[in-house]
Amino acid sequence: MIEIRILGPGCPRCHEVEKRTLNALAELNLTADVQKITDLKKIAEFKIFSTPALIINGQVVCSGRIPSMEEIKHWLRSAAGPLA
Repeated sequence: MIEIRILGPGCPRCHEVEKRTLNALAELNLTADVQKITDLKKIAEFKIFSTPALIINGQVVCSGRIPSMEEIKHWLRSAAGPLA
């Protein structure tokens, strides 16, 4: 299963990353364990200094910007492996 963490304090940019990620998962027909992390101390544990941030399977794939749907789909396909 794909593990996704969306890090941010809950601002509109963070919500947009969450929305795009969920839409990308739906379009690719993938399931994932998606968690939003809004606690600043927990965000700091990931060594993230600019939000929003997107972590897929433990790897920071994006920080400080809103990735495009195509970028998110690419990262999800890579995380899902050859069957995606």
